[in-house]
Amino acid sequence: MFDDFDDDDELANPAERIFREFDCPECNANNPVDDGFGSGAEVICNYCGLTFVARATTEGRLKLREP
Repeated sequence: MFDDFDDDDELANPAERIFREFDCPECNANNPVDDGFGSGAEVICNYCGLTFVARATTEGRLKLREP
């Protein structure tokens, strides 16, 4: 049994998850983000220039919508 490593801690609060990249919902380009971002952050697609607001679902998945 391995008690030293617990995957459950990583998703204890999915709303606080830090994302390191996103796929633009408009042009489908992959956008890496060096500093990362969390729920509520505004992100800009480096390819088409559109701005989106990031939201983390209760499952820890990223959802983007236009502001």
